[in-house]
Amino acid sequence: MKHIKELLEKAIGGEFLDINEGRDIYLNTPDALLFHSAHLLRNRLHPSREVGWIIDRNVNITNICFSFCSFCNFCRKPGDEDAYITSIDEYRTKIRELYTLGGKQLLLQGGMHPKLGLDFYTKLFAQLKQEFPDLRLHALGPPEIVHLSVMEKISFTEVLIALRESGMDSLPGAGAEILVESIRNEISPAKCSAEDWLEVMRAAHLLNFPTSATMMYGHVESLSDRIEHLIRIREVQDQKPEGHFGFLNFIPWPFMDEGTILKDRDGVKASADNRSYLRLIAISRLMLPNIEHIQASWLTVGKETGQICLHSGANDFGSIMIEENVVSAAGAKTSMDTEGIQQAIREAGFEPYQRNQIFERIS
Repeated sequence: MKHIKELLEKAIGGEFLDINEGRDIYLNTPDALLFHSAHLLRNRLHPSREVGWIIDRNVNITNICFSFCSFCNFCRKPGDEDAYITSIDEYRTKIRELYTLGGKQLLLQGGMHPKLGLDFYTKLFAQLKQEFPDLRLHALGPPEIVHLSVMEKISFTEVLIALRESGMDSLPGAGAEILVESIRNEISPAKCSAEDWLEVMRAAHLLNFPTSATMMYGHVESLSDRIEHLIRIREVQDQKPEGHFGFLNFIPWPFMDEGTILKDRDGVKASADNRSYLRLIAISRLMLPNIEHIQASWLTVGKETGQICLHSGANDFGSIMIEENVVSAAGAKTSMDTEGIQQAIREAGFEPYQRNQIFERIS
C-alpha cells in the first residue's frame, strides 16, 4: 500500500504516471482513496466549488455513413428508407429553438457520407454563420477530417483551414473510441486509425482550434488499453504550442449496447457499471493533469452517478444536450433541462456556472 500511496502523491502533484503505474493505481486502490485522490487533484487545478455546464444542440448532418461501426445502430446506407441529410430549413428551425432555450452552440456531427465532400461542409457552415452570426459551430471530428482529406487529396491541415475559414469554431473529440489499433480494427475497421485521429488533433492544436478528447469504453478493450488511450491523449496535449487551446476537456462514456451489431452479432455486452465509471473518471483525472477539465457524462450514467463524479475528479457537468441521437439510440435514457442540470450540481454541493465551448463564463 505504501507504493500505491507514493504513486497517488506523485499524481496529485501533477507528475505523469506511466502505463504500469496507472494500472497499479486502478487495480490496487480502494474506491474511497482513489476518488479522494482524484478530488484532491481536481481541487488543486480548480480550487473553487464551481462546476460548468453548457446549452448546446446536437444536430446530425446525416445518418448515412460507410463506416458501420459495430457499436453504432444509428448509421444508414444511401437509399435506406430512413436515410437523410438535414436540410437548411431544418437547421433554421433547430437553431431558432436552441436560441429560444438560451443556447448558442451547435454540435454538428453525423456519418461519413461517401459523396459529401469538403465543398458541402464549407458552404453549409458559411450559410449558417451568415444567417446566425453569433452561432458557435462545434463540428465534425477527426474521422470526418481524415475522410475529407482522403476524398479531396489534401492534408488534414488544409481541410481544417478550409473549415475554419467557412465558420467552424471548434473540433469535438468524436470517434476516439479506444485509441489502440487492435481495438479499432475489431469494432470500427472502416474508421480512421488511432494515429490518424491523434495526428488530426496535433494539426488542430497547431492551428489553435479548441478541441476535446473522448473515450468510449466497456466493450472489447482491456484496462491496459484504457490507460494507453489516456497516455496517448496526454502526449498530444503535451505537444501543443504554449498558449494554444489544445484539449480543453476529456469526456469518457460507457458503451451502450442496445441494438448494436457488437452485441447482437458478436455477443459483446456492455460491461461498464456505475462503479467502473467512477473509477474511470478518477483515473482519468490522475492520468491527465495537463487537461484542465474532466466532464461527467450524466447522459449515459444517470444523474446520481454524475453527481458522485464531481467528488471523484470531474469538474464539469457537460450539456443539457438538446436532440442527442447516437447514444440514445443505443440505450441512454437520461435527460435534464437547464433548471434540472443546475439543481443537480447544487445537490452535489457545488455552484453551477453556464459556460461556452472554450469555458468562458456566460452566467
